[in-house]
Amino acid sequence: MKKFIAFAALAMLASSADAGRKCRGTASLSKTRCQTSNAAYITTSHPAAAHPKAKLDIVDTAVGAGSFKTLVAAVQAAGLAETLKGDGPFTVFAPTDAAFAKLPKGTVADLLKPENKAKLQAILTYHVVAGTVKAADVVKLNGAKTVQGQQVDIAVKNGKVMVDGANVVKTDIETSNGVIHVIDSVILPADKDIVDTAVGAGSFKTLVAAVQAAGLVDTLKGDGPFTVFAPTDEAFAKLPEGTIASLLKPENKDQLVAILTYHVVAGKVLAADVVKISSVKTVNGGSATVKVTDGGVLINDAKVVATDIETSNGVIHVIDSVLLP
Repeated sequence: MKKFIAFAALAMLASSADAGRKCRGTASLSKTRCQTSNAAYITTSHPAAAHPKAKLDIVDTAVGAGSFKTLVAAVQAAGLAETLKGDGPFTVFAPTDAAFAKLPKGTVADLLKPENKAKLQAILTYHVVAGTVKAADVVKLNGAKTVQGQQVDIAVKNGKVMVDGANVVKTDIETSNGVIHVIDSVILPADKDIVDTAVGAGSFKTLVAAVQAAGLVDTLKGDGPFTVFAPTDEAFAKLPEGTIASLLKPENKDQLVAILTYHVVAGKVLAADVVKISSVKTVNGGSATVKVTDGGVLINDAKVVATDIETSNGVIHVIDSVLLP
């Protein structure tokens, strides 16, 4: 039922957006005149549909729409035009000019500078998913891995489909090499590493102190990627009194390193992958069991309470107890 409601909401959203544009001649990503994203509607209701023109690729479709000038300029500045004109297929969550205008003043101009090309590429490829993912498929997902490498979150809230908090305002715009869904905000990938993300959260003070005492900061700020099962401050507080103070002593550094690395897995293991496996091999060398129950997912005896916190060098899953090797 939830999937049906989500799909119906997305379908209504798409059709209502089309109805509003139907005979205005205003530019939209899918068409430049009176068309909609529904192919059946075009075939049965538009006189010219009896002899449809060949579809344009993603870039040319965006150029022809006229309402994606900023996106097109960014794609060109990032050197991604040829890629997005390639065979694909690709699914693009395309922000409008109005979406880019929501960014802080000067952001777009700064991103278009040659010295910021890598950052611009990361942002743009975060809007692209490999393969063709139609609206009917989108609403079945909790997230989708992007070409940039991180995952976007997908949710249905208050009758609206959202991608990382951006509203999907038009769907299933078919091109010769993929599909475009229009969004009303620019979505941004995580730009903080695992350590900085934990520091910024404010609920991992003990973990951060332990990582520092163990000399693992540089490692967890490295390229990775890493998957970290991160115990909260409350999780550490469950340990017997005096345990943390003892572990933080220089003479117990090796023991502390062993415990912390038991919470780390090499590579990026998202929640969708975790629930498919029965154990994970940790950087410590030992394995931790994975169990899916009616009450949630357990790593050994620790409950996973939050998942898929993306960072620039991996992903964090939050657990409610400290894992001991």
